[in-house]
Amino acid sequence: VQLVESGGGLVQAGGSLRLSCEASGFALDDNNYIFARYRQDPEKEGEGVSASSGVAAFSSAESRIYYEASVKGRVSVYHDDAKNLVNLQLNNVKHDDAATYYCAMNGGTHIAIGSRAMHRPDRYRLWGRGIRVTVSS
Repeated sequence: VQLVESGGGLVQAGGSLRLSCEASGFALDDNNYIFARYRQDPEKEGEGVSASSGVAAFSSAESRIYYEASVKGRVSVYHDDAKNLVNLQLNNVKHDDAATYYCAMNGGTHIAIGSRAMHRPDRYRLWGRGIRVTVSS
């Protein structure tokens, strides 16, 4: 079971990016799950992902989505359970959005959107390898 990430790369400021996270070996349409996106600033590379670096989360059990304040209004999360994909679309990309983005997922255990547990990286059993986003002027 693993999460395979794609998307990202070089994005022009003001443009859009889409990050995909595919759950391999885990059927999204057969399970309740929570999906989260974290990002780590370039200057913090090598450090562990912190609870404050989460940007979005989606719970299939609740059909609710959380968006962090700095991306709210610019981000959307949508899932395609048949393809085992959860995508994050970020519009009007800013220089501050440059980071390595990680997808994380936990299945079978209910974690409520907006709860303290939702923010905690140690509550997610599966992690992608991370995908870098660079923002150009």
